[in-house]
Order: sequence, then structure tokens, then C-alpha cells
Amino acid sequence: MESGSIAIGEFAGGLDVQATLESGQTFLWRREDGRAYETGDASGGSAWYHTVVGGHTDGESEVLRVRQRDDRLEWEATFDAESLLGERLRLDDDLPAIFERIPDHPLLADARESYPGLRIVNDPFFPCLVSFICSAQMRVGRIHGMQTALAREFGETVEFDGETYHAFPTPERLARATEDELRELGLGYRAPYVRRSAELVASGEATADDVRGLDYEDARDAMQAFVGVGDKVADCVLLFSLGYLEAVPLDTWIQTAIAEHYPHCEKGSYAETSRALREEFGGEFAGYAQTYVFHYLRTRG
Repeated sequence: MESGSIAIGEFAGGLDVQATLESGQTFLWRREDGRAYETGDASGGSAWYHTVVGGHTDGESEVLRVRQRDDRLEWEATFDAESLLGERLRLDDDLPAIFERIPDHPLLADARESYPGLRIVNDPFFPCLVSFICSAQMRVGRIHGMQTALAREFGETVEFDGETYHAFPTPERLARATEDELRELGLGYRAPYVRRSAELVASGEATADDVRGLDYEDARDAMQAFVGVGDKVADCVLLFSLGYLEAVPLDTWIQTAIAEHYPHCEKGSYAETSRALREEFGGEFAGYAQTYVFHYLRTRG
């Protein structure tokens, strides 16, 4: 077992582990006390969270556990995970510099004050894609439960420190799942979308490489080659997996924010409204503003 700790003060703008991992942007981490996404619970920073990652030792899946304790980020893993942890939690992002580029609206100021250290994640593409295909008309807790069930039923198992952990399924494994099997895990009408998108990735017919490097709005269009992906899901994957920090997913909470705080940004179509809100939030890092506002309204609004 490898382990280590890093002083939170080393990260420009700090780090809030609970806010980052329970803000509806990633569904690949499990909180080991089982209380993830319990609104009103502020104790999670000191709880252990774990995820299973692949390809770090001879292609095998590996376990990574993290928690925030006092002023340090502690980690344990089956490999030397410090660099991967920095990548997945975007620990090199300079939050004060980012927010200097974002207009300081009252709503956003309240969100930043409530959750300083909330960072955007950098999740692997396929699990992020499946997570947000499953997100349609779903609360974050239900989405998290679906991804946990998919890993439990179809993912590789890894033994670590006397416990069994489950990796997220590969595209090949989900492509072999039947729609009935997926529906039994609560996916409902999303089951055929997940299965077909898994087939596309497994066969190479549509992959992340088809999207990376495109201009943002072109990338959003390209994402819709995957089944079950519209504008909002595309924006989520672009923001939380592919590094398009300007993406502004327009979910129910952000639509509420537009109606109550930014009515001038409502333009009658997703593309135009998203463009207007992106400009309102300063452009390049608008996705950070979106994520803070989403989490604040969902938990405090």
C-alpha cells in the first residue's frame, strides 16, 4: 500500500473534498460511510472517499482512497497516486486567478463563500459519459446509485486492505449487457442509450478522440454522436471530463438561476441561452461559475 498527505495550503484557493466530490459533477467516487449526497451533511470532508482507476500497473485496476483531515489531503492507494490525484481533482487550478476572470455577481459570491475550495473534476471519458446519459430527469443521489450499481454488477473487482472494490465497467462489458439487465439496475428508458453508446465506444465508431481539440461549440455538437446525448449531457461531459472549462450545462438548477438572477440571458434556445450565460460568467472559466452556482442552489437554495 502507498500513502501520503499534502498540505491543503499548497493548492491555490484551497480544496474542499466533500464539495468537489458531492457537487453533482462526478459519480465515480464512493463515500465509505454511505452518506454521499445527503443534503445538509457537512461532515464528509473527513470521511474516506474511494474510486477505482485503471491502467496504472500492467493495465490492472487500482484503488485510490482520499480524505480531508484538518489542513491536509490524505490518500491511500495500491499505487503511487499523488500525480493522478492532482489530475483528477485539478489541484493545479489557481482558483483565485480563475475567479478574477469571472464577474463577481451576488449569487456567485454567496456560492464561493459557502464552498471555498470546490474544484472541477477531470473524470475519465467513458464513465463520465455513462453517468450523464443516466442523469436525465434524475436527482444526483439516484445518478450516483446507478453508477454504483453498474460497477457492482459489471465492473472488475479489486481487493485492497481487506475490502473488495468495484471498477466502473469497460465499454466492452456494458456493450454485452442486455437492456433488461440495465433496467433492473434502475436505468429505465436510459438503458438502450447506455448500451448503444457503449457499443460505439467499444467498436471505435465514436470516441473521445472525435471530440478533443475541437472548438467548444463544435465539440458540443460532436458529442451528440453518442446515443442519449443532447446539449446538456454533452456540456457536462465536456466540462467534467474533456477540460472545456467554458462549458455551461443548462440543467434545472441553472435554469432557475437564469429565471431569478439572469433573466436577460434567456434567449429561447439552448445554444443561445448557453452562449449568453457563458458571456455573463466571463467566458473562459464559465464552467467554474456554473458548478458553484449549481451546488449552492441545490444544497442551500
